Amino acid sequence: MGDATVFWGCGITPLAVLRPYGGRFSFILLNTERMYLKMKKTISALSLLLVLLLAFTACGGDPNDPWNDATHTKDTTLGSGSKAVTVEVVVGEHSVTFTLMTDAEILGDALLETGLCEGEEGPYGLYIKTTNGILADYDVNGHYWAFYIDGAYALTGVDSTTITDGASYKLAYE
Repeated sequence: MGDATVFWGCGITPLAVLRPYGGRFSFILLNTERMYLKMKKTISALSLLLVLLLAFTACGGDPNDPWNDATHTKDTTLGSGSKAVTVEVVVGEHSVTFTLMTDAEILGDALLETGLCEGEEGPYGLYIKTTNGILADYDVNGHYWAFYIDGAYALTGVDSTTITDGASYKLAYE
């Protein structure tokens, strides 16, 4: 075998090697079984770490997802009153539909009294900053709440929109 002679044991792995060293041969015992077990443990530990990392990532979701701050993630009824108003809140591909029970005549009043929205009065009326616990403030995070009536971008604000029976309202995170 050239400059080394291998002594075989266990049928597959070398247990010892006879190598020339300084004009003489040295007998080196190889602890391949222990190396194999260490390698196996290392691979098992790395596999477990990878599985845990994937599990935490799947459970935690995207930390930048606005839905992480949402108060409600399922369709919900809020308030009490004689009228039922439906408002869909859309953020990305996800949406939640709220049924607002109110006696208010103006949609903005119903949104505020049920706690679905929070905002402040601006030069053009109510500027909604938070809907369902999700902040959309253009000055803070570059997003805003767009208001739609029957699928079309509204030409009025929520505080000047009279609640109409059968109309569909939507607030979209844009």
